[in-house]
Amino acid sequence: MRTNSRNKLDRLVEFMFEVGTLRKTLRSHRQTLLTDDLSDNIASHSYRTIIIGYLLAKREKVDAAKVVLMCLVHDLPESRTGDQNWVHKKYVKVYETEAIRDQLSGLTEDNELYDLALEYSKRNTKESKIAKDADLLDQVLLLKEYANNGNKEAKSWLEGREQEKRMYSKTAKELAVRIRNNKIHCWWDNLWTSDSRK
Repeated sequence: MRTNSRNKLDRLVEFMFEVGTLRKTLRSHRQTLLTDDLSDNIASHSYRTIIIGYLLAKREKVDAAKVVLMCLVHDLPESRTGDQNWVHKKYVKVYETEAIRDQLSGLTEDNELYDLALEYSKRNTKESKIAKDADLLDQVLLLKEYANNGNKEAKSWLEGREQEKRMYSKTAKELAVRIRNNKIHCWWDNLWTSDSRK
């Protein structure tokens, strides 16, 4: 009994170390966007995707906790498969379902993360579609940030609206338009003041 319990804890430790590797897993669009942004990795992408997913879920009135968890696990398999861009996907077969099974099944008693990762990959539920919208919106934000810094490839992708064409929810599509039409510093525009705090 004690050994079994220790094995389960060891399994959790192994998983925690594996999740940490996502900070070192660079996103593959660096190749096609011709950028060396080392801050853009699977972990940083997932973080903003989680926040976006929560906000979208609230707007679309779906289960926000479920969407957040789907966003949390949506790119976990990439610690084993790597991140494949659209050029790669034309030539490489990725066994994502196997990676999800090996990585997440049995991790918890209820297999919640495993089940949610499978549900996300099938896109049959409102929550899985909202989680995908969050994933795509993070990409639109990143393209806007890169375009702002003079990246012509990012500007071209942004203007092509490829991400928006693949979005499911009305809210996500509207946000994509607003992202394109706003400045990246809009969040602090009205915070500036010449007065010092006393």
